[in-house]
Amino acid sequence: MPAYSFGVRALLVTNPQATTTTPGTRDVLAHALASAVKLDLVETGYRGHAADAAAQARADGLDLVVALGGDGTVNEVVNGLLRDGTGDDVPMLAVVPGGSANVFARALGISREPVEATYQVLQALEARRSRSVGLGRVDDRWFTFNAGLGWDADVVRAVERQREAGRVATPLRYARIAFDRYLRSAMRKPSLTVELPGREPITGCHLTFVSNTTPWTYLGPYAMHTNPDCSFDSGLGVFALDTMRAPTVLRHLAQVFGGRPAGPRGARLLREDDVASLVVRCDRPMGLQVDGDFLGLREKVRFNAAPKALEVVA
Repeated sequence: MPAYSFGVRALLVTNPQATTTTPGTRDVLAHALASAVKLDLVETGYRGHAADAAAQARADGLDLVVALGGDGTVNEVVNGLLRDGTGDDVPMLAVVPGGSANVFARALGISREPVEATYQVLQALEARRSRSVGLGRVDDRWFTFNAGLGWDADVVRAVERQREAGRVATPLRYARIAFDRYLRSAMRKPSLTVELPGREPITGCHLTFVSNTTPWTYLGPYAMHTNPDCSFDSGLGVFALDTMRAPTVLRHLAQVFGGRPAGPRGARLLREDDVASLVVRCDRPMGLQVDGDFLGLREKVRFNAAPKALEVVA
C-alpha cells in the first residue's frame, strides 16, 4: 500500500486484553496502517489508558486515532477525544474490531474481521471518506451505542465479574446470566421514573434502555432492535418496561430480535425514537451500564443527545 500524500498523523490504541486481539494481529495491522500514515502505537496497560492516550493525541494535534479492541476500548477512546468537548481540533476516529461484540463497529458497517476492517479504514483514508456521527451522553460520560439502568446493567456487572475470574464472555454465558438476573429483577418492585421533555413523568418502570443507534446489542449473530428508527443521525431511543412479567418480556424479546420494521409495541412499553434529552430517577440505587461497561449504582441520571459530535472514518 503506497504512502498517502496528505500526511495523516495517526495513533493506534490497542488493548492487549481484548477478546480477539493477539500480538500477531496487532503487528500486522500496525504495519498495514504505517504504510499509509505516520503512525504511533500505544498498548493500554490500565483502565482509562485508552482515554488518556486519545486526549493526548488531541492535544498533540494528531489527525486520526485508530481504536483496536472491543467496545470498551472504543468508548474510552471516544471519551478521551472529547474530554474537553467537541470541536474542530478533535482527531477523526477509526475502529478496528478486536472484542467479542464490537457493536459500534458493526453499526458503522465495519467488518468483524480485523484485517478486512483495516483494509476498509485504508480505503476510506485514501478516498478521504468519513462521516459525522451523533453520540449520547450520560451525565459526564459519552456513549456510542447504548446505556441502560436495571436488568441490562445487572447483566453487564455479572459478566464483568465472570471475566475477572478468567471466564470467556460467550453468547451462552450472557444468556444464562441474563435469565438469572431477569428472575431477580422480576421479584423486585419497579423503581425507575422516566422524565421526557413536555410530558408527565412515567413512574413504575423496571428497566430503561437508552440507545444511540440500532441494533445496540447482539446475542451471537442475532441483532437486538429496541428502537429501529434510532440512528447516529437522530436523537436517542428510549425503551422502558413497567412490568417484568414473563409473557410481556417474552413478547417484547420476540419483537426486538424479530427485526419487525415497526419495532416493539405494547401497552406496558414506553418507546420513543428521537429524544433530545431525558432524566431517569431511581427510588433506590440502580446499576448503570454504558457501552457494555458497568459504571456503578446511581439514583439519578441525565441523558443527552449530541448531534454530529465526532468524525469517523468509515
